[in-house]
Amino acid sequence: MTQARVLVVAGSDSGGGAGIQADIKTVTCLGGFAMTAVTAVTVQNTRGVSAVHAVPVEVVVGQMRACIDDIGVDVVKIGMLGEAALIEAVAEVVRGLDCPVVLDPVMVATSGARLLEGEGLWALVEHLLPLADVVTPNVPELMELSETEIEDAADMLLAAQELLERGPRAVLAKGGHLAGERLTDWLVWRGGQRAFVEDRIDSRDTHGTGCTLASGVATGLAQGLTLADSVARARAFVRQGLMRAPGFGGGRDMGFGGPMGFYPFDA
Repeated sequence: MTQARVLVVAGSDSGGGAGIQADIKTVTCLGGFAMTAVTAVTVQNTRGVSAVHAVPVEVVVGQMRACIDDIGVDVVKIGMLGEAALIEAVAEVVRGLDCPVVLDPVMVATSGARLLEGEGLWALVEHLLPLADVVTPNVPELMELSETEIEDAADMLLAAQELLERGPRAVLAKGGHLAGERLTDWLVWRGGQRAFVEDRIDSRDTHGTGCTLASGVATGLAQGLTLADSVARARAFVRQGLMRAPGFGGGRDMGFGGPMGFYPFDA
């Protein structure tokens, strides 16, 4: 099988636990070839984001087209975008491609800083959601996108079904923000649904799990796996990372780059 080409459009995390850095590590560990279009440079560590410097829209688009025109692409994974103009420009590029699109709707940093709001949120719903083969919101993001309150896994399923009506082909709703010893993620598509239920891993090393999961799903799709199989493998990859994380930093660190990282992946 030819190595799958994964184009990641997202922000950089100087701490290495999330963003482009986590995406590259994930794609590589799962056997893909990672390409990047950096949308923002963040001043960030395990304790949070203290500054964000946006990359000009034309430079982001230029990075995407440089990769697509020369190397080609088998899947696009989209993370942090930040503003309406960039979202619309990225959507225009993606609209011309014939490959799966995985959208991680990054809205709020772990520190609580808002990374997407107002016109940017509207643009995401209007321009990118309908292009997504799967969108991967956590509970706060799902509530905002679906305009639905969520208190438990049943509410999360209903909200995911509501979000499906806004255009994506599938929704992977992540239940990590909900209370309880068991964690439920819902994969919902037109005509079906599947719950992924496992024991919660008690860990503070959760920074970057969303980026990692979405990139894992994207890599699986690029390699020809079904969506359900891509999700199952990506979830196993994240769980293995949580159990092996070295615990760097004083905040919430995933620590993929450390000596206890999980390359190669035990599939």
